[in-house]
Amino acid sequence: MARVQIDAVSKEFGAHQAVREVTLDIADGEFLVLLGPSGCGKSTLLRLLAGLESPTAGRILLDERDITEMSPQRRDLAMVFQSYALYPHLTAAGNIGFPLKSRRETKARITQRVEEVAAVLELGALLDRRPAALSGGQRQRVALARAMVRDPGAFLMDEPLSNLDAALRSATRAELIALHQRLGATFVYVTHDQVEAMTMASRIALMNAGRIEQVGTPEELYDRPRSTFVAGFLGSPPMNLFPAEAISRDGELHVQAEGITAPLGLAADTHAGVTAVTAGIRPERLRIDPTGRIHGRVRMVENLGSEELVHLDIGAHSLCARLPRPAGVRRGDQLTLRADPADIHLFHPDSGLRLRWQSDTHASPAAVPVS
Repeated sequence: MARVQIDAVSKEFGAHQAVREVTLDIADGEFLVLLGPSGCGKSTLLRLLAGLESPTAGRILLDERDITEMSPQRRDLAMVFQSYALYPHLTAAGNIGFPLKSRRETKARITQRVEEVAAVLELGALLDRRPAALSGGQRQRVALARAMVRDPGAFLMDEPLSNLDAALRSATRAELIALHQRLGATFVYVTHDQVEAMTMASRIALMNAGRIEQVGTPEELYDRPRSTFVAGFLGSPPMNLFPAEAISRDGELHVQAEGITAPLGLAADTHAGVTAVTAGIRPERLRIDPTGRIHGRVRMVENLGSEELVHLDIGAHSLCARLPRPAGVRRGDQLTLRADPADIHLFHPDSGLRLRWQSDTHASPAAVPVS
């Protein structure tokens, strides 16, 4: 087990800055997921941790020991690659025991450790097979076993489930969660799949253009996104985002856009001016209600089985509502929806940062970006 600290790390490839001054403290025993779109720098950051790349600036600490310039072999970190990287001419047992053979461990010790790790991952009956005779999920478990056999301080995983089909990916996800709970080891896991991140992580570090956009528990990122990027990346479908105005009406703040007038549940000076914002509402937080204040025309209905995605045109903008099936609406219907005040998010229209509202007895409410 190990604590991993990343201190102001940057990585440049010529004129391209892949990682930009990333600082991150990964606790001992944590399951941290590096999440983000393709090209955001998450795999580069993992390779920097593994020692497969050298940072342009900054340092990396493992249990407060500086490993920035240390070779990969000496870092006490085990890497699990997307491609599994198994030796085709070796059996599963040979692949699992290879790191110990490289360390010149005794045959008896290698056999003992291979059998121990194989038992944990239920690979005992497969140890004599070569990779070509294994399924994708079995190869993945052999790759994990090869990492585990070294008893490393931390596991580094680069999109290890991306080559599996949907059903196997779901099953292997559950196996990884159970494995982390059994081992209590530090996991640093890279993925672009938000479902993997939300279901597996104790914390998520969401990356955008080489920087960390937000770090927190899955619940924190989903329920209180720091920016429109976070709000738009997490969720399927993602948060509805639209330009609006925050206005004072009858002593209460409201968000107003074409076809939408909704209270925010915040007191305000009745003489407060209009403030431009970007408003956000999660699709599942919208409900059909004849007394609601969100009015639109149904453009399309998607059947998801237990739920329906109802897409509405509201003025010049579109909103999506995720409703229990059957919602009882069809294309062309006029629909009235509501959203609770607590479910309406406000962001700065230019920076995209989340806003909190401040007011006192001497001034009108002001929108302040959350740092």
